Amino acid sequence: MDTTSLPGKELAAAINADTKQRAAALAEQGAAPRLALVVANDDPASAWYVKSLNRAAERNGITCENVDLGVDATIEQIRAKLTELSEDASVDAIMLQTPLPKGVNLDDVSSAIAATKDVDGVSPLSLGLLASGLPTFPPATAEAVVELAKFHAIPLAGRHVAVVGRSNIVGKPLAQLLLAENATVTVCHSRTTDLPAVTSAADVVVAAVGRAGLIKAAHVRDGATVIDVGTNEDDNGNITGDVDAPSVTGKAAALSPVPGGVGPVTTALLMRHVVDAAQSARA
Repeated sequence: MDTTSLPGKELAAAINADTKQRAAALAEQGAAPRLALVVANDDPASAWYVKSLNRAAERNGITCENVDLGVDATIEQIRAKLTELSEDASVDAIMLQTPLPKGVNLDDVSSAIAATKDVDGVSPLSLGLLASGLPTFPPATAEAVVELAKFHAIPLAGRHVAVVGRSNIVGKPLAQLLLAENATVTVCHSRTTDLPAVTSAADVVVAAVGRAGLIKAAHVRDGATVIDVGTNEDDNGNITGDVDAPSVTGKAAALSPVPGGVGPVTTALLMRHVVDAAQSARA
């Protein structure tokens, strides 16, 4: 069986083109969208991602401000800054980078981000609104999975989707987004008994657990669609996914690549969310 690739670059380009046009319209009114990136770590991967977001914002006509709180920032300091930015009318969108300082969990501080500015959907309020089917910003990576499937005409309604991973960033919100598309969803995790038996019964498998090469041929039925959300670093410093691509190729009908699949769509959606937030604030 030929396995079709599901790249995200064309979709990302289309999203960015619309985002750039809308950002330009706001700028002409003297109100260019403004994103605040809050960082409290010295993690190289996070630094790379922040630079990537800065470049994406610049390409799309979005003003991006990096707010570095330092690796020793406390829960109180992080919450205070997030509250300050939430109350600042000149800031349209807020993103809090991870990892956070030792002893600080995302749950400790994310509730300080106003839902209207929470463009990556990390606060409890944003996640609650999503679960309730109410308007909010979903986590961009989770949304990217659904948008990538739609772009490549992968049907979701009525189909069985197995999501491997239950994080608040991808797994749980993705389950809510898939339910909204009328999919039948199974969420798998480290305690799932006989994971291959569960995933191989699904029409679509989404790997979002953060373990390189976890999903192999035994986890996938013939003709299934596999979407790989993983971004792991191998021994050579290369980015690799949660799916053992060589093993799955020839068995799955379609597979998203890593890199170049979900990743570029995620970044494009974040930029779209920033402009959405800016337009809502000026409405």
